[in-house]
Amino acid sequence: MKAIGYRKSLPITDADALIDVEIDRPTPAGRDLLVRVEAVSVNPVDTKLRRNASPADGDLRILGFDAAGIVEAAGPGVTLFRPGDAVFYAGAIDRPGTNSEYHLVDERIVGARPASLSVAEAAALPLTAITAWEMLFDRLGLPRDGGEGKSLLIVGGAGGVGSIAIQLARRLTKVRVLATASRPETADWVRELGAHDVIDHSRPMAQQVKALGLAGVDYVFSTNATDRHFPDLVELVAPQGHIGLIDDPEPIDVRLLKRKSVSLHWELMFTRSLFQTDDMIAQHKLLTEVSRLVDAGTLRTTLTETLGRIDAATLRKAHALIESGKARGKVVLEGF
Repeated sequence: MKAIGYRKSLPITDADALIDVEIDRPTPAGRDLLVRVEAVSVNPVDTKLRRNASPADGDLRILGFDAAGIVEAAGPGVTLFRPGDAVFYAGAIDRPGTNSEYHLVDERIVGARPASLSVAEAAALPLTAITAWEMLFDRLGLPRDGGEGKSLLIVGGAGGVGSIAIQLARRLTKVRVLATASRPETADWVRELGAHDVIDHSRPMAQQVKALGLAGVDYVFSTNATDRHFPDLVELVAPQGHIGLIDDPEPIDVRLLKRKSVSLHWELMFTRSLFQTDDMIAQHKLLTEVSRLVDAGTLRTTLTETLGRIDAATLRKAHALIESGKARGKVVLEGF
């Protein structure tokens, strides 16, 4: 089968940064599904791994996490799906990725694809939806259908995770949603997704929060540049508030949180699959709920651009776009 991978960490401008290869088609066992991949999206984690996780000499690593496709075959332990089912999922960080014609994935982290979306629109959602959902409801503890009088700041609101987090917070809770954006087009985007207020993360944020009439923000969801923004976040977070982050910042001084008794939360959507936790099936349930909310019109896809077919040349373009920091929403590749 066709696949795209890399053998050495290289700048994305290098033609060998991602290469087209032919590899053996895998066979499902246990609770694995063999999925015929129809579309994939590209996330910052793809670019981080390509840059920083060079395979051992001669080895090939296949990246890719988000995928939408059709179940081709199922292992003997599978109970949730059967061949022919349309699915979407975000994969696992310790297994070969979705940048291949066929892909193995544990059924417990797979959801039924929203019927109302195209395959490209569906592929844009899983990783960011899982990340945003787990941070908002599992880590920060936002109350479903509640939170009147509370506020949430999403730093990096126009990115892939921010784009779905705004929708989840606005549609499923009653908190006041603030999102950051630094360009007119991204500010328009986060307002369109449902942000009550927009602030510019290229300027001091605490002052802008105060200008909105808020003494402090109860919940902060930082998606990027946490180390750069951290002193500002400490200043603007409310006493006994919560700060959650998903990026890989340079060291931050968590002692600054003590005076306000602020809680710090980490979210990595791969934790459940990486450690085979007892509640691993929670991600199947989560994606099932996301699919239902999409089909009900409560949530929308965050797809902004389909770049082309799934091959090395197009993936290099996608990685370059993500690395530029100019991406808005999600970029997808469709078809081999």
